[in-house]
Amino acid sequence: MVKINYDKLKGRIKEVLGTQGRLAEKIKLDETTISNKLNNNTYFSQKEILSICLILNIPKTEIPEYFFKEKVRENEQE
Repeated sequence: MVKINYDKLKGRIKEVLGTQGRLAEKIKLDETTISNKLNNNTYFSQKEILSICLILNIPKTEIPEYFFKEKVRENEQE
């Protein structure tokens, strides 16, 4: 499974909504489900990505930065 770096998304969630729980409420998912997705246990669906972008005012052109940036091992350069 490819590991995604969701740090930028987590920061945006905190900045706009304050908590992951509030995001979960807005997109009608359980907070545990959001947590699992942000911890690379499951993936976001396309519908979820688009909903999150609308809620957090993330331009579609920036989706790759928030949802598809692979984690790099600590000893590697980005």
